[in-house]
Amino acid sequence: MNLARLSWTYLWARPWATLLHLGLLSLSLASITLVLLVSEQIEKGLQRDLAGIDLVVGAKGSPMQLILAGVFHLDVPTGNIPAEEVQRWRAHPLVEAVIPVSLGDSYRGFRIVGTEPAYLTHYGARFAQGRVWRETLEAVLGADVAARTGLRVGDRFVGVHGLGGEGEAHGETPYTVVGVLERSGRVLDRLILTSTESVWEVHEAATALDEADRRELQAEREVTLLLLRYRSPLAAVSLPRLINAETALQAASAAQETARLLRIVGVGVDVVRGFGWVLLAVAALSVLMGLYHAVRERAYDLAMLRMLGAPPHRVAAVVLAQALWLAAGGLLLGLALGHGLTAWLGWLLAQRPSVALSGWTWLSAEWAVVAGALAVAVCCAALPAWQAYRLDVMRLLQAPR
Repeated sequence: MNLARLSWTYLWARPWATLLHLGLLSLSLASITLVLLVSEQIEKGLQRDLAGIDLVVGAKGSPMQLILAGVFHLDVPTGNIPAEEVQRWRAHPLVEAVIPVSLGDSYRGFRIVGTEPAYLTHYGARFAQGRVWRETLEAVLGADVAARTGLRVGDRFVGVHGLGGEGEAHGETPYTVVGVLERSGRVLDRLILTSTESVWEVHEAATALDEADRRELQAEREVTLLLLRYRSPLAAVSLPRLINAETALQAASAAQETARLLRIVGVGVDVVRGFGWVLLAVAALSVLMGLYHAVRERAYDLAMLRMLGAPPHRVAAVVLAQALWLAAGGLLLGLALGHGLTAWLGWLLAQRPSVALSGWTWLSAEWAVVAGALAVAVCCAALPAWQAYRLDVMRLLQAPR
């Protein structure tokens, strides 16, 4: 007797019930897989972008907005601050490093970020082509920017005012692409990087009426925000309070605001995860009842197996094998659906500057999903298998049919 073939035949003798069990199992496992993939990738992506940044300093406003705008580039900044603040905080004894960031323009939805080469060094950027900027109006493209726009080293492009890509074009001051970065999985992939002086030059050329006006604008130059790294643990205690209380600036702790952001996102994640567990419980109950009734309906067939020489444990194994077939099918469909939905969601997010998601990755936590599905199958089959094991063969064969 081929156990696998026999259990497969018994399983598909009731096709609609089997399809219902598979559908419930697949949907529940897909929901759990989707939550695992999305939450893990978002959390790791935020941690990668946040690494080495202790404090974000900018104009007064929402601390969360400062973090989203300055570190993750997912929001508009709260305003600008005087350029003199860069040197002021670089000279502060509690500050290890300061990286200025200037925002305001974009190209086809990708942000043009004025900064220093230290920004690239901070993220460990590597060049796929070209080099870092050396002159004003030279730009370096992130991997996603190059892929979506088709720009290459030597090409020129014109930024537009605003971060939405629909503002007035700065046609008199085009940028020249001098480098393209390798894909890193970090925020760099979706940014256009240039010098702070380039951002100043573009806006001064667009707004200055004459040379005197240009000199006045140069004297009032600003940056959008500063990324700070502490020199010592003492700075974490005193520096944010000093900035918020004694200056016209706003300081946002990167770690605290990101933790708050993850808690907010976690509410939605918990809802989807809970939905997946509820579906799994319903699927488990459905499989249990289906196998239980299948044993009762096929009691005569199982008794004939016993008469043909099959031991009790072999008959019980037929029931267990049916549950394992269901678990295997539910796992294949559920994991495929979960990864497919994640890939589709990542494709949607890739249409705009946002966090990167991939459905083509395997997490170690997914092995727990596999083990859990098999464990659920075994538990669901336990009672029907025990029922099959204890069949009274003589009574069943003597009973009228």
